[in-house]
Amino acid sequence: MSTHRRKTTTARRRRPRRLGRTLLVTGCALAVMAGGGAWYLYRDLASSIGSSKALEGAEKSKFGDVNILLMGLDSRKDQNGEDLPDDVLDKLHAGSSDIGGYNANTLILLHVPGDGSQAKAFSVPRDDFVQIFPQLPLGGPPGGRGKDKIKKAYGLAKEKRQEQLVAQGVKDRRQLERDGREAGRKAQIDTVRNFLGVPIDHFAELNLAGFYHLADALGGVPVCLNHAVKDKYSGADFPAGPQTLNGQQSLAFVRQRHGLDMGDLDRTKRQQAFLAGATKKLNSAGTFTDPTKLIKLIDAAKQDVVTDEGWDLLSFVRQAKNLSGGKVHFTTLPIEGFGRNHGEDINVVDDMKIKRLIAEQIGPKATESPNAPGAPSASPGTPGSPASREAAPPPSSSSSSSPAPTDGGGIPCVD
Repeated sequence: MSTHRRKTTTARRRRPRRLGRTLLVTGCALAVMAGGGAWYLYRDLASSIGSSKALEGAEKSKFGDVNILLMGLDSRKDQNGEDLPDDVLDKLHAGSSDIGGYNANTLILLHVPGDGSQAKAFSVPRDDFVQIFPQLPLGGPPGGRGKDKIKKAYGLAKEKRQEQLVAQGVKDRRQLERDGREAGRKAQIDTVRNFLGVPIDHFAELNLAGFYHLADALGGVPVCLNHAVKDKYSGADFPAGPQTLNGQQSLAFVRQRHGLDMGDLDRTKRQQAFLAGATKKLNSAGTFTDPTKLIKLIDAAKQDVVTDEGWDLLSFVRQAKNLSGGKVHFTTLPIEGFGRNHGEDINVVDDMKIKRLIAEQIGPKATESPNAPGAPSASPGTPGSPASREAAPPPSSSSSSSPAPTDGGGIPCVD
């Protein structure tokens, strides 16, 4: 064989190898670029999203379990304490910035087991009458009894802390807002932790506009209604059946209580349905693989979300993909009846019953010492109880531990 032929044959043999090496190098480069992009987006989110030290030094769950407290604030202000723009308030159908304070109107404990079994979400009705933390009077109930609606823990602590700072000569509005909110978060978390009797590992705080921006970033959230509804107060106006809600509609959906048989208790089921629909949309809409959608979601989180410092959000976002399609069991915690406290309607609760229910579902067992913080609330009408009239028995549907009927796609149908 001639030298020319040998060179030509050798070159032909090398071409597939060179092509293979080229494809391999190109593939590696693309992988690095994609990984770098994901890492950049995560670093961008981690550095820009609101971060809190409210859980610093707190007890953690064992055996790989994770308990996450989801808090929705009924606030018409941004994270710096500035009023939301009028055009945003108009879309939210939420009135002026003077309406509403810093009540935690949405409180959901999400339990994600370390063994990969079904996650569970527990909705805490906002008017449950419980021990507020810190236990010292916060300028709340007259007489300093230390008990009030669970939703008030955040606002009471925030107001008290700001008063202390003003007395110390602090005048900067942003510092007052920032430090006040930190006190509010810690008080709300401590109050819920004491009430439920389990550790809280992470939390996410969402303001009123957050529902709007989240639904918008997802391109709408699927929900299902058992009946058509129309409510002038929240702006809710929806037909019966499965449907996808935009940002403005989503906020009306989770805020409506007028016209619902169980009022606030039915509203907790709306919040559960929104959470189920949002997690389903996160997984099915390609949000995690579509850079444009992911960036939009991250931008929404920057505006409205605060989480505990050090939470590995990227790992949780990946885990959240497995929480859709009916894979979360929702429960609304039971109440014993309705009462009055200083002119306000309250939910009467049995603290030890709640702790036992949670312990049976997710553990660990909570102490049942009658002298322990969070012992059962005195029944209205009992001497020493601030609730002034006898509790009315709750309707049988005030607590729900069985999944609501679904529309076939893992979305619970609600009233």
